[in-house]
Amino acid sequence: MIQLNNLSFSYKEISALSNINLTIHKGESIALIGANGSGKSTLLKLINGIVFPSGGSYMFDGKEITEDSLEESKFSKIFHKRIGFVFQNSESQLFNSNVYEEIAFGPKQMGLEEEEIEIRVSDCLKLLDIEALRNRTPYNLSGGEKKRVAIASVLALNPEVLILDEPMNGLDPRTKRFIRELMLKLNASGKTLICSTHDFEYVDGVFKRAIVFSKDHTIIRDGLYNEIIQDEKFLIENNIK
Repeated sequence: MIQLNNLSFSYKEISALSNINLTIHKGESIALIGANGSGKSTLLKLINGIVFPSGGSYMFDGKEITEDSLEESKFSKIFHKRIGFVFQNSESQLFNSNVYEEIAFGPKQMGLEEEEIEIRVSDCLKLLDIEALRNRTPYNLSGGEKKRVAIASVLALNPEVLILDEPMNGLDPRTKRFIRELMLKLNASGKTLICSTHDFEYVDGVFKRAIVFSKDHTIIRDGLYNEIIQDEKFLIENNIK
């Protein structure tokens, strides 16, 4: 589904990703791990079409993703429906007057009928256990509530690929456990999960595969999540634990 070939990315003169070669198949559950600043968040933005490679290529389901391809309105709409991105900072994702409108925003942009939008919003409110927040203003919610609303707003489009950037960051233990169970449920339903994380305690059992980034912004290991996470010496040497 996702193919990255000799991919690199730079912010002006500063390298953020270097020589990335990666294949991700439909239905996988993948954790991206590495020290802060190693390139994990940049890779997630690139897969979601927020930034574009300085070199190499990014293929999604057989089509190269570039600025030009995403300027095609029809293709861009399909692409962004198939890939959902939950930002690390939920506040940067929430901007509507109430929770209902926040979750309904994406489906409205896709041109869905009001009846279908109502069904999707109601389903997502129930799935995230935030039905009581339906008419609340996102600005006044707690951090955990904002995270749930942000996830619901992404799931309202029913994406095939769900990308999460440090989803446990700053949350209380109860919300972390809830999100863990949700990720397990979504992956079991066939959704592809790609998630950057350093909160290993709360994602136990979620991921089958781990991709490790070095301080030099390249992939240094790609294998079974459990094998990598149990390699204490390797994790300590690479400033991950």
